[in-house]
Amino acid sequence: MFANGLNGLNGLNGLNGRTIAALVGVGALSLTLAACGGETSAADTAESATCPNGQIRFGVEPFEDPAKLIPIYEKLGAALEEKLDCPVKVTVADTYPAEILAMKNDKLEIGQFGPLGFVFAKEQAGAIPLVSFAGEDGKLSSYTGGIWVPKDSDIAELADLAGHTLALAEPGSTSGDAVPRKALVDAGIEKKVTANYAGGHAEALLALTKGKVDAAEINSQTLASATAEGTFKPDEYTQIWKSAPIANDPITVSPHTSKEFQTAVKEALLNLEPEQVAPIGEYLDFTPAKGKSPMVEVDDSTYQPVVELAHTLGLTQDDL
Repeated sequence: MFANGLNGLNGLNGLNGRTIAALVGVGALSLTLAACGGETSAADTAESATCPNGQIRFGVEPFEDPAKLIPIYEKLGAALEEKLDCPVKVTVADTYPAEILAMKNDKLEIGQFGPLGFVFAKEQAGAIPLVSFAGEDGKLSSYTGGIWVPKDSDIAELADLAGHTLALAEPGSTSGDAVPRKALVDAGIEKKVTANYAGGHAEALLALTKGKVDAAEINSQTLASATAEGTFKPDEYTQIWKSAPIANDPITVSPHTSKEFQTAVKEALLNLEPEQVAPIGEYLDFTPAKGKSPMVEVDDSTYQPVVELAHTLGLTQDDL
């Protein structure tokens, strides 16, 4: 059955009862360029609006090994710190739900969520989308989900997965959970596949390369970074399924922040230099264009297809 290896997942609605892990500050970044506060002049009032509580807390979902994410998000944190004249503390969440809980509990001013994570962050924490990452054409970048098998496998198409094992990333992942699950539903084999959450995209890929499963989800982001690092050789495997494009991660702000803060953060992000964001693109499968903003504005409608996906699968906040 599809449910057997999914930590209690039964059909499409068995994610209920998962414990929400606490947000952990793996490799927290705390840069100190300028102190906030001071006398209540007009200039200081404007400054305090961009520096709530003397710092900005920026959370990132664990779409990759935190040890890899922290260094590249340091550049983004430093850029924001300089533009907003306020210390920035970057943390990588232990799980997707943990970041949502942190924003809900007013522990984050800014959060980058995966598309599906944003659906629940909006629903549970009121997350407000500001921007996402632009590609070489200056437009919103996207990525795809995929399912891969060894080159010599007898699995040639999605329907052939029936009776086999599949590694997924982790609950709450768009391309590593919801999108491939929907593909199995559409193929009518969701109850004939033994799927297991590996703990992340990289872990799902590793399960395949180590021969622990018959197939694994490998999205285009993980594919690009693993191929560049030499940990995955695409010519030794076959992609039997590929999803439609998925809009890249939104960077959001907490509804607990002021309108002035939200405007200032959006303007700061839209005025970043391409090289300040390029390292992130190596993991999120985009290349910022030279001479153009590496960010584009997004809103709730940008992620409406993911909202519809969650509804189709019957996912609710209890599923996290």
